[in-house]
Amino acid sequence: MKLIDALKWRYAAKKMNGQVVPQEKIDYILEAARLAPSSSGLQPYKIFVITNKELQEKIKTVGFEQSQIVDASHVLVFAAWDGYSLEKISEVFDRTAAERGIPASSMDDYKKLLWGKYKDLSQEWHANHAAKQAYISFGLAIAAAAEQEVDATPMEGFIPAEVDKLLGLEELGLKSVLVLPLGYRDASNDWLVNLKKVRTPKSEFIIEIK
Repeated sequence: MKLIDALKWRYAAKKMNGQVVPQEKIDYILEAARLAPSSSGLQPYKIFVITNKELQEKIKTVGFEQSQIVDASHVLVFAAWDGYSLEKISEVFDRTAAERGIPASSMDDYKKLLWGKYKDLSQEWHANHAAKQAYISFGLAIAAAAEQEVDATPMEGFIPAEVDKLLGLEELGLKSVLVLPLGYRDASNDWLVNLKKVRTPKSEFIIEIK
C-alpha cells in the first residue's frame, strides 16, 4: 500500500478485536520508529513493547479505561529521557564514531558545543525537548503501521506518572510520553470506522511563500 493511500485508510481505531499482529509486521513498525530522525541523532527515548495482558490491564486503569489498550495485540510506550547529560551525549557520540570507524575524539568539538547549549537549561526544557524527538518516531510508527494495514491508536490520554511507576521508568531516567496500541479494528463495534476522514483543506493548510 502506498503511503498516501495507507494514511487515507488509517484512523484511530476505537475498538480492537484482540487479533494478534504477526511479528514481522511489528518488527517493521519498530524499525521505522528506530530509523526516525532526532535532534543531533541522540534518539533520547526508548520504546517499550508490551504484550503482557496483566500489565495492559493496569495501563488501561491509568489510561482512562480505553479498551484498545487491552484489546490490542501489542502496546507501545514511548518513554523519553528525563534530561540530557554530558555522559548520555558522549555515549551516543562514541557509538556513532565507532560505527563510522573514526576516532571518538573527532566528535569532541560538536559534543562540547551541544552540551554547552543544553547544560544551563532547565530540567523541564530537557524533558520537553526529548519528548519532541519521541513524537517524530511515534509519527513514523503510525505511518508504518498503516502501510502494514495494522491499526494504531495514538494516545496521550493516560496518567504519565502512573505509567512511569508501572514500568519502573524513574530508575531508568525516563518519562512516559505516548502510548500506541497496535492491533486490528473491530469494525462491527467501532462507531468511527465508517465516518469520513476530515482534515483541514489543502487551500487552508498549505501556505506558499514565493
